[in-house]
Parts: sequence; structure tokens; C-alpha cells
Amino acid sequence: QVQLVESGGGLVQPGGSLRLSCAASGFTFSIFTMSWYRQAPGKQRALVATITSTGGTTNYADSVKGRFTISRDNAKNTVYLQMNSLKSEDTAVYYCNAVRESRVTYWGQGTQVTVSS
Repeated sequence: QVQLVESGGGLVQPGGSLRLSCAASGFTFSIFTMSWYRQAPGKQRALVATITSTGGTTNYADSVKGRFTISRDNAKNTVYLQMNSLKSEDTAVYYCNAVRESRVTYWGQGTQVTVSS
């Protein structure tokens, strides 16, 4: 079956770093656009970063530009989100998303990131 499993979340102090991973299985990872979204309690899920199937193009929300980096390793069926200079506003559940031709969409269950002193 299709699986997207996020890991790497946790508690970090402001200014700290975390690296999230999303391990994919059950579909052809290399042809999917991968994204990271985040959602705080009572808030809408928001796009954080996107990377195309080849890794040639990335896009970021303005709020994370210069601090977060999305990358992928198609040989390992894994997408990453390196988060640096974390702020309290980054606290959320982070979700991995896979899309093919704006039609087939898969979601992971999320990993909690809490930024607090």
C-alpha cells in the first residue's frame, strides 16, 4: 500500500535546527512532485515547500525562504526538509505530500515540530 512516513520532528529552541524526512513507498516516487505542508491547531494547512520530480525546481513560502531547504533522493524514495533558524511561528504538524499531474495525491500522517524556549 501507499505510505508516506514523516520523521524528525521534536522540540527545539528558537534559532535551532531540525531535519525532517519523509519515506515513501507503494508508488513511483520519482515521477511525483513532493511538498511539505504544515498545520497549527485551529488553522488551515499551509504549503511550506515544493520540489519537482527531478529536484530541478523548488519553491518556498515567503515565511521560510532563506531558512528552510527541501531536497529529495529518488534512489532512496525520500524527501527532506532542512529547517534552520527556527522560530516559534514554525510550530506545527508538518505533513509530506505527493502529487502526480494534479490528480493523484497522497498524504503522510505528519510529524510534530515545536519551537519553544
